[in-house]
Amino acid sequence: MSEKDTSEDSMAITLGLLAAVEREESVTQRSLAGELGIALGLANAYLKRAAHKGWIKVQQVPPNRYAYYVTPQGFAEKARLTAEYLSSSLTFFRRAKDQIGEALEGFAAADRRKVVLIGVSELAEIAALCQLQIDVELVGIVDPKSHKDTFAGLPVVRRLEDLPAAESYLITDVRQSQEAYDTMVARYGADRVKAPMLLHIRLAAAGSLPESGP
Repeated sequence: MSEKDTSEDSMAITLGLLAAVEREESVTQRSLAGELGIALGLANAYLKRAAHKGWIKVQQVPPNRYAYYVTPQGFAEKARLTAEYLSSSLTFFRRAKDQIGEALEGFAAADRRKVVLIGVSELAEIAALCQLQIDVELVGIVDPKSHKDTFAGLPVVRRLEDLPAAESYLITDVRQSQEAYDTMVARYGADRVKAPMLLHIRLAAAGSLPESGP
């Protein structure tokens, strides 16, 4: 773990930890791990780090239990992280909205207005918002690993064949984005597939022809 909370995940975990301790002094490592959605060992590591930094104070209470208290330094750190986390989240939202909007406008300009999103994620939610201002139709979301039937007001399916025919495809998968992009380009060609730059995908050359299937 680095000395600074530079990643959004780390900031979110640290914020959640400080908020949980502030709310309940008798919080346990197990309940904390469950609340934050992290492994027990990771919760223990974050608690030890917070204590080492002076953000929380640990006091043993019988029988073999611990009470945690947020220190004045911890309150100050919580306020700093809250501001930084909100700022970074808003920056991410603005970047994603601009890039997704540009992609959808590109589809509209090419008169390929029926768009399928590839991947259930925050990016798919942002695309649904962008659609309200751009002359495109989001047909639905394809995500083989999702257990949802709908997301952001759109149908979610496991296979492309389960959606009406589309003309364009936008990558919104944040976990396997390169694989999703390569698969779609191989099937439909680079002209019909776009991805926001923030996914850092290696893009195929425009005009690339599909390798298989119509």
